[in-house]
Amino acid sequence: MFPSVNTASKDPDGLLAVGGDLSTTTLTLAYRNGIFPWFSDKSPILWWSPSQRCVIKPSDLHISRRLKQKLKQNKFRVTSDEVFEKVIKACASNRKNSDTWITNEMIEAYIQLHYEGCAHSVEVWDGDNLVGGIYGVIIGSIFSGESMFSRTRDGSKVAIAHLCSWMKKVNMPLLDCQIENPHLRSLGAISLKREDFIKILKVERDRNINWQFQPCTAWDN
Repeated sequence: MFPSVNTASKDPDGLLAVGGDLSTTTLTLAYRNGIFPWFSDKSPILWWSPSQRCVIKPSDLHISRRLKQKLKQNKFRVTSDEVFEKVIKACASNRKNSDTWITNEMIEAYIQLHYEGCAHSVEVWDGDNLVGGIYGVIIGSIFSGESMFSRTRDGSKVAIAHLCSWMKKVNMPLLDCQIENPHLRSLGAISLKREDFIKILKVERDRNINWQFQPCTAWDN
């Protein structure tokens, strides 16, 4: 059991608990309660629920003119769950110049979540080359995005555009981005107070969304 998110620390903002494990049971319980792990190799497992939650409403995703033109060209092939392990490892290596929080322990844990149908990836291909992607955890109708990567310009943006397009079709209300940064704000992300996010989560976490992702084929709107 986790403590109430209302007891999370104010400094550092959102730190809720230390220790535990990354079993699928623990991770699922955490996400169902608006909690996520974030730590480095040199620290114990740290669990967070920040006072401000960064989210993207799929219908509000900002797609720049340049990106829309690229999407219309259908240059890339977009798939889901074909190479989950490659996506998460690419996200980890994409951060190799900093203290990545995608540790080997995290990689193994989320691969297991994927095997159990709770974690999914969206992949972007240029021919046979994997050039972008995103992975995350689905709880009810909330998709908690964990990380993205790009090996070509806009590779991750193509992934998130297709993900949000599909989420709109199946009435998933929020792409949970957890912690705000300038890149996410440029995509239309907003911040919700923790209590507002938790209210939405409690309504949406028991909805049954059948993950049968399909890429968008028309970008006219």
